[in-house]
Order: sequence, then structure tokens, then C-alpha cells
Amino acid sequence: MNTVITIGRQFGSAGREIGEKVAEHFGIKCYDKELLSRAAKESGFCEEMIQNHDERPTNSFLYNLVMDTYSFGYNNSSFVDMPISHKVFLAQFDTIKKIADEGPCVIVGRCADYALAGRSNVVNLFIYGSEEAKVKHIMERYSLSENKAKDMIIKKDKQRQSYYNYYSSKKWGRADSYDLCINSSVLGEEGTVNLIIQYVEDFEKKND
Repeated sequence: MNTVITIGRQFGSAGREIGEKVAEHFGIKCYDKELLSRAAKESGFCEEMIQNHDERPTNSFLYNLVMDTYSFGYNNSSFVDMPISHKVFLAQFDTIKKIADEGPCVIVGRCADYALAGRSNVVNLFIYGSEEAKVKHIMERYSLSENKAKDMIIKKDKQRQSYYNYYSSKKWGRADSYDLCINSSVLGEEGTVNLIIQYVEDFEKKND
């Protein structure tokens, strides 16, 4: 096993749970919130601050400046003046690259596919679902009414979409941004896990 699997996901599509089960099958780590703790530890930011800015967009600064600064590193003077949200993004970006360097794993969200662009051992997936299935999942998970679940889904997906579209050069949820997009409502959680396992195994054979 040599593959790093990144998973973009709609809120309520069970993307994280699916990622965890795929990781379990292959005996590798799955990074979701764990990535934040590690980014905090390695960057010196407090974890709460990283969580507050997690997958939330900002329009307060030019994207190009972020990438310029990224290439110069943290000691560049423009990094000091940079909004905190960008510093958090860069800390996560660095952590994602380090995690992928350490070996195969599953990374959920946080523009991981973009951070690892150009690597030949990465499979980028996007998991979405029918509105009905997502609402049901969120109602059960957070004990919410149907309307509150719907509102939460819209809000979370808007955040994720803005964040991804802002920081990456691709479009969130659009098929040509990923290697494989799967509607988890069709096969259910287990069926989707099996489909991904098959896909990754075939990918590994092809890359051998």
C-alpha cells in the first residue's frame, strides 16, 4: 500500500465515516480533526484558533500573495502581516504535505487534493449524497429537526465550497476537480467503502 487518499465531501454524505472505514481496511491512518491538532503543534498556533478558522473562507487578502508567501516561508515579512486565516491555511497545507510524506493515509477535506497536486501516488475522491439521505444523517447525528438539519447542510457546504474555491485553483464538488466522485446514497456507507477499496486496489496495481 503506497496510496494517499484525499476525500472532499458534502456535509451529511458520511464522507468522514467512509474515510475512516477505508483507512481501517488498509490499516492506515485517517486524518480529519487530527490534522488540526498536528498543524497546531507544528506551527505553534493554539488549537482553538486553528479550529475557528478550519475550512472557512476569507476574502480579506489576495490569494496570490498567499502563494507568494508560501514559497518564501514563514519568516518573510509579508507573512507577519498576513491575516490569521491565511496563516492557518498555510500551517494546514504544510502539515498535509508532511503527513503524505510519511506514507499512505486518508486525509479528509482541507484542500488536501490541492496541497498534494502533482504527486503520482494520490487518489482524490469526492463524496456527495441525495438531500434526503444527508438530511436524515444530520438529523440523527445532531438530534436536529428536519429544517435545522437542512439549514446546517446548506451553511456547511457553502463554507466548504468557498474555502476550497478560494484557496485552490479548482472548483469544489465539480467532477473534473477529482479522480472519482461517488454518491454515497446509492450504495450506502458500506457499499461506498467497498467501491473505494476496489478503486484504490486497482490504482495500486496500475501504478506498480
